[in-house]
Amino acid sequence: MPILPTLRADTRTKVIVFARAPRAGRVKTRLIPLLGEQGAARLHARLLRRALRTARGARLGAVELWTAERQQRGADLGERMMHAFAHSLRRAARVILIGSDCPVLRPRDLRQAARWLAGGADAVFAPAQDGGYALIALRRVSPRLFQGMAWGGAQVMTQTRERLLALGWRWRELPVVWDVDRPEDYRRLQRSGLLQ
Repeated sequence: MPILPTLRADTRTKVIVFARAPRAGRVKTRLIPLLGEQGAARLHARLLRRALRTARGARLGAVELWTAERQQRGADLGERMMHAFAHSLRRAARVILIGSDCPVLRPRDLRQAARWLAGGADAVFAPAQDGGYALIALRRVSPRLFQGMAWGGAQVMTQTRERLLALGWRWRELPVVWDVDRPEDYRRLQRSGLLQ
């Protein structure tokens, strides 16, 4: 199997981590019955730290934390992502956006996404088991990719593929990942040892 070159000092790629501030009662609300408000907030903070370590560990260039309370702008997740990509692609050739809910993403996944974009893909995704995606990487942006989507639903990735086809874009997909939203995800996280 050929070894792909690594991207060094890649100033043309930016990595954005989307997150909410870890405030008790406002994050990981589906886990509050299991963990309590404080416990859910602590878990969120740990997941966020891991996402930032993953982003920095990829060594792709600038890493920015965009919080819902400050930098993110828009009525829904699609508008917020559209704004982030439109803003960031003015200054970078490639932008990778991840959330803080997917502890199985690794720096090498982000590097692979950057390589595929540099190689000509318009978009790269890490589909999630719940039907959405945990990573989206773009070298160009269109509102059609984000508008009118039922965010949080099981058809997000399927609808995204349909939109990519309609746009005529080339895209690649990383292996399917899982994220931490529900009690069963939390139990899986505990078994995984990812936050040790």
